[in-house]
Amino acid sequence: MPEAPSPPPVPGDPAAASGTGANGGPGAGSGALIGAIAVGPRTFIRHYRLDDAAQYTALARESTRLHRPWLFPPRTGAEYTAYARRLLEDPTRTGYLVCGRADGRIAGFININNMVQGAFLSGALGYGVFAHAAGRGLMAEGLGLVVRHAFGPLGLHRLEANIQPGNESSLALVRRLGFRLEGFSPDFLFIDGAWRDHERWVITAEMELRAPQPQPQPEPGAAGPD
Repeated sequence: MPEAPSPPPVPGDPAAASGTGANGGPGAGSGALIGAIAVGPRTFIRHYRLDDAAQYTALARESTRLHRPWLFPPRTGAEYTAYARRLLEDPTRTGYLVCGRADGRIAGFININNMVQGAFLSGALGYGVFAHAAGRGLMAEGLGLVVRHAFGPLGLHRLEANIQPGNESSLALVRRLGFRLEGFSPDFLFIDGAWRDHERWVITAEMELRAPQPQPQPEPGAAGPD
């Protein structure tokens, strides 16, 4: 779970949608895939919404023990609004929520930061899973959807994940998907009061991504999975 370079919390498609609760998603059943950008066997990805604040922050608070000391996602409504607005309004960033197909509940988040165009066509990944979804393979599927979207519609060529050497679960995720280790960066990012070393893991459009192919998206108004 690379904790940076995600947008830092501040005292982290604002499309109209129904409200969400701490334990629910944007709807269940036929409404679960509303706003889907790409769909996998068990998950779909969509953009952040401002009205995700209650669900997102409740899940972040429930996941504190899982996230520390690697991740510090927003845990209050004000922090979330500032965080989400940066992802929605800054053209060098974009963010996706990984949601369960059955009920739309948020399982985790994946952000692409520091996107560069021109000859580089690169972005930096930041991501995390929430406690209720950990260990179920949902983030591997969701990250695969984001990588394919980045190399397709977004037109990027390279994605980089900077991961602290002790973050075994995040290292296992990128290895599983086919990222390659490119190097080691001492004192790379300032996290939790200190400069932290990071390993640099990369995937490019030419490399094999070991993740399920996206599934056809349902027509608007069509029923979702049972």
